[in-house]
Amino acid sequence: MRFIVSTSILLKQLQAINGASSTSTVLPILENFLFEIKDNNLTISATDLQTSMVTSLPIEAKEEGRVAMPSKILIETLKTLPDQPVAFSVDMNTLAIEISAGDGKYKLSGENADDFPKIPSIDNGSIIQMPAPILSEAISKTIFAVSNDELRPAMSGVLVQLAEKNVTFVSTDAHKLVRYTRTDIGAEKPASLILPKKALSLLKSSLPSDDTTVSIEYNQTNAFFSFGNINLICRLIDERYPDYAAVIPQVNPNKLTVDRLLFLNTLRRVVIFANKTTHQVRLKISGSELHISAEDLDFSNEAHERLSCQFEGDDMEIGFNAKFLVEMLNNLESEEVVIEMSTPNRAGLLVPATSEDHADILMLVMPVMLNNA
Repeated sequence: MRFIVSTSILLKQLQAINGASSTSTVLPILENFLFEIKDNNLTISATDLQTSMVTSLPIEAKEEGRVAMPSKILIETLKTLPDQPVAFSVDMNTLAIEISAGDGKYKLSGENADDFPKIPSIDNGSIIQMPAPILSEAISKTIFAVSNDELRPAMSGVLVQLAEKNVTFVSTDAHKLVRYTRTDIGAEKPASLILPKKALSLLKSSLPSDDTTVSIEYNQTNAFFSFGNINLICRLIDERYPDYAAVIPQVNPNKLTVDRLLFLNTLRRVVIFANKTTHQVRLKISGSELHISAEDLDFSNEAHERLSCQFEGDDMEIGFNAKFLVEMLNNLESEEVVIEMSTPNRAGLLVPATSEDHADILMLVMPVMLNNA
């Protein structure tokens, strides 16, 4: 098996799918890329059994064949080579691989392609199309709130609810929750999928920034994303997602409107003086003034800042984890945000003061108990 390809083109493709390969000590074959040549087309696959990525590119090849090549050494070698044609020769009996580039020759040993796990395929799945920028934005807006708790597997992914006239993305870690709805996309029939965090991170870093359409095919067990010459296949999380709608408070008479960037930068400063475990900040709202404070009693640190705001409701004092507020404000884009609250011991809702076209976002954050000492 012999083929010639440009170093820069091959490196770009390998880096695009490398995140799906695994450094598994139990299954060393997962540390390899699977190279398959058929009809002058090179298909390269990487998998960790849960998430797989496949890319393909046209090449010059006289023979067809399959071999698994070690991913780490291959990428490291290609990174150091200038942009030039590189020739791969594989002895199909011994699986010895020789790479020739310019005046250099490099030898490494491959693995049997038959040992490489079979990449799942989807037959008779349902399909939905989505522009890459919309999918990318939905991932960005929700992935930060996904739980890392292995004991709650359902919350370790993003829930995608497909309906006829909208698609809703939900993530929560029990301290914060994000619900992002698009009303410009719909599915033929309703469905719910829980997409794992790793697959979404890989997807986000691979998505093009232009208006490429991403085709999403799914069944009961897998989701299959395809765009350009890249396919990403991931196993869905087979769990029941908690009833998130039940925790969103419906009656919130106290509404605080504040400049998002001003609030964000104030929180970043004030949290430096907060307790390093709780990151607790105190918001005291009276009239049109918001007083933000934090203290760390162990080190006698404290900080106080005042902001002007608009407030409808009764004067109140509430505590939040500033790290959560900062993450949320970072993922909103409007000039002003509205924080809707009912009582100091119930969740607060963050929403943009002006909504985007076809997009609706709601973020929920649980309060922390204030000790009024």
